[in-house]
Formats: sequence, structure tokens, C-alpha cells
Amino acid sequence: MQILQPFHPFPDISLASEDGLLAIGGTLTEDRLIEAYSKGIFPWYDESQPILWWSPDPRMVLFPQRLKISKSMRQLFKKEAFKVTFNEDFEYVIDNCAQINRKGQVGTWITPEMKAAYTKLHQKNIVQSIEVWQDGQIVGGLYGIYLKKQKVFCGESMFTKVSNASKYGFISLVRKLQKEGVKLIDCQVHTSHLESLGAEEIPRSEFLKYLEIH
Repeated sequence: MQILQPFHPFPDISLASEDGLLAIGGTLTEDRLIEAYSKGIFPWYDESQPILWWSPDPRMVLFPQRLKISKSMRQLFKKEAFKVTFNEDFEYVIDNCAQINRKGQVGTWITPEMKAAYTKLHQKNIVQSIEVWQDGQIVGGLYGIYLKKQKVFCGESMFTKVSNASKYGFISLVRKLQKEGVKLIDCQVHTSHLESLGAEEIPRSEFLKYLEIH
């Protein structure tokens, strides 16, 4: 783990700690964030900490063709239980991702600095949001970084106010990305929720190959 100076490149991924911490410090500029995601690195910290940059090994990913849709979720799609939109209200989505209470988490990692940085990338269509609607209200959503050249989508955060809303949005996103030729969705770290949808852990070295531009 190294101290990251402004304008200096990231250290080699192999220098990350056992839990995946690679570097501390630096800034959340647009160029820095694009460089990070293109190298398999992401920021994750709270307001009491400096910027922490991570690249865990193994890496949780979803190959779109391995998406698992349960029988109950298939029924919800058959009923068109929710409406799904893309990039209609990014600010609402990131604000709700920041506010939702998560087990074992004190406060939020989506700081005002983080929100400002991702909003700039959203304005350039690099960060994209998915909104899930019911009765005219957004009841769930998620957002992430779309590396179109690499055909990789890096999921960042999701929220739900109604049972199955975020899962409905995630499945809708995966279907859309599969049609667009996306090879892999980066889920960062293991959760049982993502595993139930077909995500799996792969070695970081294998994950990094998908970020190479051919």
C-alpha cells in the first residue's frame, strides 16, 4: 500500500495488501477515476478517512450469460411489476444509495466529494444510472461506470425501497448490457445477494484481462 501523490500513476496492482488496499490519498478527478476503473481499481472510504483505493483478489464478477433469474423474479417480469428507466434521475439514485442503512456499515462511503466526481462522469455518460419505478415513484435503483471500449460495466451501488426493486433493476441492466455486447459486470466484492444472481469470484489476474483493450 502506497501514498498516492496527485498526478502520479497508481502503483502496480501486485502491491495491494491482502485485503485489496492499494493506495491512499490522491484526488477524485475525472481522469483519475477513469484511470482507476480501467486498471481494476476503485475508491471506497468514508468521510473520516482519506481516499482509499482498492483492487481485491479474488474479484466478484457476473458474466451476463450466467445471470440467474429465480422463478419469483420471472413472475414479476411477466407481470411487468416495475418500470425501468436509464439515466433519468442519477442524482436521486446516488442520494438514495448514500442514505440507505446497510448492515455493518456506519455512515456512508458516498461522500459529497464522491457524489460530485461521479456526477461529472454521469454528465459525460460514463457513469450511468438505472431507475426502478412503481406507481410513479422511484422505488429502487443502481449506478455504475460503463467502460464501453472494454465492454465492462463496473457496478457501484444500489438501493431499494420496495422488495425486489433493486434486483429487478439489476436484471434489466444485465439484459440490456448483454445486448450491447458487454462481456463482464464488475461487482467488486462478494455478497450473497449478488451470488444469488449468478455472480462469482475469479482471480484478479483473470479479471484484469477483461480490462485490456484489443
